[in-house]
Order: sequence, then C-alpha cells, then structure tokens
Amino acid sequence: MIMTNRSALSKAAQPSTPVNFDIPAGACDCHTHIHGDPMEFPFFAGRVYTPELASPQEMSALHKALHIERVVIVTPSIYGPDNSSTLYGMKARGATARGVAVIDDNTPESDLDAMNKQGFRGIRLNLATSGVNDPTVGRPRFTAAVERVKARGWHVQLFTSLAMISAIKDLVATSPVPVVFDHFGGAEAALGVDQPGFADLLELVKSGKAYVKISGAYRASKLGPDYADVAPLAKALIAANVDRIVWGTDWPHPDSVPGRKVTDVTPLLQIDDGRLLNQLPVWAPDAAIRNKILVDNPARLYGFG
Repeated sequence: MIMTNRSALSKAAQPSTPVNFDIPAGACDCHTHIHGDPMEFPFFAGRVYTPELASPQEMSALHKALHIERVVIVTPSIYGPDNSSTLYGMKARGATARGVAVIDDNTPESDLDAMNKQGFRGIRLNLATSGVNDPTVGRPRFTAAVERVKARGWHVQLFTSLAMISAIKDLVATSPVPVVFDHFGGAEAALGVDQPGFADLLELVKSGKAYVKISGAYRASKLGPDYADVAPLAKALIAANVDRIVWGTDWPHPDSVPGRKVTDVTPLLQIDDGRLLNQLPVWAPDAAIRNKILVDNPARLYGFG
C-alpha cells in the first residue's frame, strides 16, 4: 500500500497545556484509536478515509502527560471488522487497557470468545462515518448487535446522530445490555439543549439505559480551543445521571474529509487534549462527580479491577 510520505505530515497530537486539576488514580480515557502501520495492519477496502498513523507509544506519551492510567481502545472504521490493530494497542498497555470491537455477520462466536479473553468488552456500530441515517437500517443493525453480545455481558456502542437515537429510543429502553453513545450522542453544541432529539438522549441517560461519552467536543462545536458552547450539553447530561457519563479524548483525532479520494492520507486534527481535559472541571466542578466520570463508571462498564 502506497502512502504519502509520513514525514511531510503532522504527527498525532500531544498536549501542549498542562492539566490544571488533580486527576484521580485509575482515571480512564474511554475513547481512543490506534492506527498501525498498514503493512502490518491493512486498511479496510470499504473505508471512507485514510488517516495518518498513530502508535501505542504516542498514545502512552499522551496519557503520561494527562496523568491518565487506563484506556479504552476502539476499532475505527478504517479497519472494518479487523480488530488486530486495536489488540496491538491493548497488548502494549496490558492490564490497563480494554477494547471495543467492530464485527460483522461473518465474525464467528469463537472470535468473540477469544476477544473476551483479550479484554474486549463491547462492539461498536458506527452509523455516522458510513452515513447511515435511515432508521430502517439502524434499527435492525442495533438489534443484531444486541443479540451478538447479550450472552457475554458486553455493551453496544453507537456513533450516530440524535435523530437516530430518537428512532431507536424504544429499542435502547428495552435493551438487555448497556448502550453507550459516542461524542455527546452526536449533538451539535450550537443548537443547545433544546435541539431535536437531545431530550430523548437525556431520558435514556436518566433512566440508566444509556451511557454517553462526553468526548470529542471539537466534533460538536466549532468554538475552539475551549468549545465553551459544549458546556451546557455536558452539564445537562451529567445532571441527568452522573453514573452514566464517561470521558474520552477521541485521540488521535482522525478527520474524514468529504470530497477527498479515499486513498489520500487525511492529516490528523491537532487537538490540545490537555486544554480539553481542563474543561472537565468546568462541566463538573465537584471532584467526587469527576471521580465517577473518570474512574468509577469506566471501571463498571469496561470491567477494570
């Protein structure tokens, strides 16, 4: 596979702002990705973009700077149902790592058994990157995912929109497994807490049926570097049910740019994760609440000891 010269592109972002509050022991970054060397971890032919690389060593440097001990590595869409790059990252971190896999109808139960032993604790449905907005597609895909994991105590993680969350709300409310929504559930910060669908998300969180990752604020907002208009969304979610909120960086901040050739390498976004982590005390001023978000909730959801 031919890739643009890596040296001509940016490296995965590292924090430039020091963390300005005490990070509790056992804190977890619940949303990251590893982009391994495509010679060893080939990209999925059906992907919609090609990112720069991001190694376990770079990720470890990030978490050392942020004082974050634990990590959840999520298989990105660029690998389809191949989770080997995620496993590579998990092995580099050992007992402090968990994984969220992507599977398809051809993934055998024996693979799920093996992944369970390796530390995978859920599967991800990425409806957003692939542009799935049709509930007649989203509903059966969600139902099928629940069926695959319900005997294992895993969860189903969704990267989707508020419109889709509204369309599957009844299925989530009756799901026998935990459901986790990525990146503020796809809410747009500029539209505020009254935007269509956000009340449905809040209701699912309040009832305990759904977790939400207050992650990737830069995906919800254009007001960098602090993304102040995300604060009302974060505060509303935390107020709905603090026991169902987890935090993540979304490192290495992949960017799928419409109009590019799929094989063109898209530079990673340069996000200051230290500055973004410093927004957490703005969203949750109480240290005990931050402890739940950073430590207790991830430990329960991902099975950290």
